[in-house]
Amino acid sequence: MDPRTHHSAEQQPGAESVVCSRCGARAEGEQVTNWTCSVEDGMRRYFCDDCARTHLRAIEGRLDSSWW
Repeated sequence: MDPRTHHSAEQQPGAESVVCSRCGARAEGEQVTNWTCSVEDGMRRYFCDDCARTHLRAIEGRLDSSWW
């Protein structure tokens, strides 16, 4: 596991909850469909609506979340 990320089995789609890689917010059930998914260093990272909106320009510029 990459020490810079906080991934576990529960962060994968279809699991009970997904955790925002930025703020730690949890999505329950269908809520995760509105979240942003990014693949960084070969690992999936999920970001809640608030974090994605705050960092939209960096996401569109394809900057890894470590830059924001």
